[in-house]
Amino acid sequence: MATTIAKLAYKTLQQGKSIAGLAHKEISSKLMESFFPEAIPKSEPISKELFMKLRASIEELERLDWSDAEKGLYPKSQLFEAPWLNWARKYPLVWLDMPSTWQRRVGKKTRDIPKKVNKGKYPDYYLQNFHHQTDGYLSDYSASLYDLQVEILFNGTADSMRRRIISPLKEGLGKYKDRKPESIRILDLATGTGRSLTQIKSAFPKADLFGVDLSSSYLRQAATYLNTRNNDLVQLIRSNAEDMPLADSSMQAITCVFLFHELPPKARQNVLNECYRVLETGGCLVIADSIQINDSPEFLPIMDGFHQSFHEPYYKDYINDDIEKRLIESGFSFISAQSYFMTRVWSAVKD
Repeated sequence: MATTIAKLAYKTLQQGKSIAGLAHKEISSKLMESFFPEAIPKSEPISKELFMKLRASIEELERLDWSDAEKGLYPKSQLFEAPWLNWARKYPLVWLDMPSTWQRRVGKKTRDIPKKVNKGKYPDYYLQNFHHQTDGYLSDYSASLYDLQVEILFNGTADSMRRRIISPLKEGLGKYKDRKPESIRILDLATGTGRSLTQIKSAFPKADLFGVDLSSSYLRQAATYLNTRNNDLVQLIRSNAEDMPLADSSMQAITCVFLFHELPPKARQNVLNECYRVLETGGCLVIADSIQINDSPEFLPIMDGFHQSFHEPYYKDYINDDIEKRLIESGFSFISAQSYFMTRVWSAVKD
């Protein structure tokens, strides 16, 4: 009975988030038409057939999410965990931020970042406002709104898609079952505000966790979110994932969520090479990122729409890139991949 109620609560929560996300987009589109018609993306409307495929894909994602929790891959409480009160307080700011986002889109102001930023600390490809969002990834204000904005973008499925890394991570770390759990070291690349690390933490409560990100602002947000609980400290490091201050063969697992589509091709390869260096032999790498044309051709209109609606300078290249080939080039083997709604998940092993 308790399980049935919990499952119903989960489905109700997901449906509520989906409706809220769709309503937000509908209202914001109407406002854009009225006040900034020149900012309307030139993308094709979604057909009824494609909408039904999207709906079916979301339902399958939710089924898997619930099933993995029932199997014990992560606690069911993780399905309901989110900073709801904080998001409710921040939601008005999302609306207030929209006009400046539209203005950047119209003016093609892709390098509109805070003047106080020390540009020498970052690679050139990072010094821009991805998604046209205020300050790019380079301010506390941006970091405070990011998770809520992503939840709206994906109609409440962002966390469900992030959790797709847990199952291959469990499988990849299975070879270490005779080691003490606290000796297992897991590194999360481009950890951002720490949402993925939070999920990893609930699935591997005794593991030694690390997060790497280029943004001090996002790491501050992650520190507030991750290290105010009564458990072991998560170690957060400001670094470029192309060249990390970590020893060779020092990690048993590395995860990377929603990074590769925001990297130019050479940087993608550099990051994979660096992952190979940092992993110990037998260690696993799990990547979650956008679907691509080869694995999800039916969703090409969605990918095109995303590219046209948001400033994502490397996305068009990414959706045509061969990530498996890049993994092989870096030295990885036992590569597998699967798609879930808008997310593609790869797992690989350092042989």
